[in-house]
Amino acid sequence: MARNGGYVHLNTSHGTSEFCCDRVAHWWQQHGSKHCPDARRLLLLCDGGGSNASNRHVFKEALQKLADRLGLDIRIAHYPPYCPKHNPIEHRLFPHIAPACRGVVFHSVAIAKQFMEKAKTTTGLNVTVGILTGVYGTGKNAPQISSKP
Repeated sequence: MARNGGYVHLNTSHGTSEFCCDRVAHWWQQHGSKHCPDARRLLLLCDGGGSNASNRHVFKEALQKLADRLGLDIRIAHYPPYCPKHNPIEHRLFPHIAPACRGVVFHSVAIAKQFMEKAKTTTGLNVTVGILTGVYGTGKNAPQISSKP
């Protein structure tokens, strides 16, 4: 927020927990680690539903793998479910992306990227859009933990 930048990742697959974690990894490798090279912890502000819901064990498993892969301690702060009014992204980024894309038919992800990156504000908002090409399958369940010794 202090850098007045927004980062959006697109794909043509599904919005799964793995996709969510791959987005964070991509952002960290391309941007975060350059701005904060000495960081050992990462705080993620997440909405309360979807692929990164606080009650999804699949998300927690993917997040642990991400933390191990990046070598960072990752903490999550979840906004209440169905309360976008608390999420600064809803106010600082999305209202500017929508007008930039108004009236455009997205025949490809590349066209969506092109128009989303045109979003600007008078205060200098810069929107970076990445495309993740992985295939993210749905229906994954977290491993069950047995209570038997």
